[in-house]
Parts: sequence; C-alpha cells; structure tokens
Amino acid sequence: MSIPAYVIGLTVGIIAAIGYPGIFLLMLLEGMLLPIPSEVVMLFGGYLVATGGLPSVIGIPAVVILLVAGTAGNVTGATIAYFIGRYGGLRILLRYGKYVLIDERSIQRADSFFSRYGGRSVFTTRLIPIFRTFISIPAGIAEMNLGRFAMYTALGTTLWNILLVYFGMTLGKNWNVVLPYFEYFTYVAAAVVAAMFILWLRLALKKRMLREHAKAAAVGNER
Repeated sequence: MSIPAYVIGLTVGIIAAIGYPGIFLLMLLEGMLLPIPSEVVMLFGGYLVATGGLPSVIGIPAVVILLVAGTAGNVTGATIAYFIGRYGGLRILLRYGKYVLIDERSIQRADSFFSRYGGRSVFTTRLIPIFRTFISIPAGIAEMNLGRFAMYTALGTTLWNILLVYFGMTLGKNWNVVLPYFEYFTYVAAAVVAAMFILWLRLALKKRMLREHAKAAAVGNER
C-alpha cells in the first residue's frame, strides 16, 4: 500500500508553497477521509522546521505552530466526518452495508462494545495509519458526545503528530525513508483493528436504531 509518488509530490509542493495554511488544509482533508497521508505532511513539516523552511511567528517556535496547524486541521476535518456519520451515515450503511456483511439482524445481535470502549477507541485509532481517519464515521453514527469525540481526537492526533514531527526533524533530508515502515505497521494493525472496526459499526448502528425505535414507540403511545 505504498503512497503514490504524485501524492507525495503534490503534498510536498503545497506545503513548500504556502507553509502553515497548506499544512492545516491538507490535514483537514485527511480528517475528512480524503487520501492525504498525514505521514507525508507532518514528516516533511518536521524536516522544514529543522532546516528553517518554516519560520517562527511573533516569537512562537516553528515546531509549535506546525503541531497546532496540523492538529487543528485534522480535528476540524474529523469533526466534519463525524457530522457526516451522524446525519447521513446510518441511512447509507443500512442501504449499502449488506455489501460488507452489515445487516439489521447482525446489528441487533452485536454486544456493547461501543458503549464500553467507544471513547478510548477514538483515541487509540488516531495512532493507526488509515484507520485513524475512518473512526469518525461510526462515532458520528453512534452519536458519541461531540465534546468527548473532539477531546479524544485532539489527544490522539497530537501524539501522532509529535511522533511524525520528531522523525522529520531528526532524519532531516532523509525524512521519507520511514514511510515504508509506517506502511508495514498499517498491515499489522489492519489485522487487529478490522474486526473491531466492523463490530463497532454494527453496534453503533444498533444503538442508533434502538433509540429511533424507542422514540417511535413513545410517539405511538402518546397517540
């Protein structure tokens, strides 16, 4: 699952051209599930900090601005994805979920995984390539508290960005040599996370459906 060279080139070009606004924009797009690799954004950003390519602003160190821009962009994008899941995800998954083995019966048989581990899962998956973006959709479907969602997203994203920026600053012009290792980590993580992710989707849908059924029953009783 190597990152295409043109994606790396486009990402690097945007950052080199407009600096911090480009970093914010790219991380926002990644948070919205678009194929923008945060590994490239923040690794290259760390390299620019180390070489003076990104300046300090009004005395604020460049590394701090880089982390704030990257984290703020990603949290903003993730919040947009959360609302997509909250206000459109259920209908879409019920319509097309059968193609990925998600049906109403399986939803109803799912256990309480999301209610027990939902918040922590939002945090931990922010540290896993690829999965870190898609977790926003089921969180929205399950109507997870927005404040908690934003908090867990910000914490996990901050740690992820610190790691990437550190490698970028340390490796300098060789910042891209670690990209294959992140890809290998993705393969390993995929085997562990995939089952959990599908179960989460099912339970999130179950909770949403049960809530809607309860509301419908309440309206019927009033009549």
